[in-house]
Amino acid sequence: MTLDQTQFRPASSHPAHSTVADTMDAAGPQVWEDMTVEVALSVMAAARTGHLVVCDEDGMCTGLVTRDRLTAVRDGSGYTDRIRLRDIADVIGPFASPLVTRAEAERAMRCRRLGAPPVVDGHGNALGVVALSR
Repeated sequence: MTLDQTQFRPASSHPAHSTVADTMDAAGPQVWEDMTVEVALSVMAAARTGHLVVCDEDGMCTGLVTRDRLTAVRDGSGYTDRIRLRDIADVIGPFASPLVTRAEAERAMRCRRLGAPPVVDGHGNALGVVALSR
């Protein structure tokens, strides 16, 4: 018995027809929504990322926070060390589906002025993050 090598090709060579699943970035660190701003900034620095996917106690994606958002909250006049991610996470829903075309996702992101919504499966699990192409 011999093993054959299988080559995977994108569903379409045209970027407008590719799906979000074909082009999304890794979800990156996923953190609990009861995490504090300071801890989240530490996790972000250690992971060298600009965003964190925020999940509820069941592991379902509830939003996304960026370094800019966390820094603005921390530097704000109303900041206390009791502020949790659930209090500030940008709830973006509905989240992007991995089956939506890249062009449709980018159009929706521009219309709604979204930065980088999480891509979630049918169960609410974060699969990745889609960002606008430059």
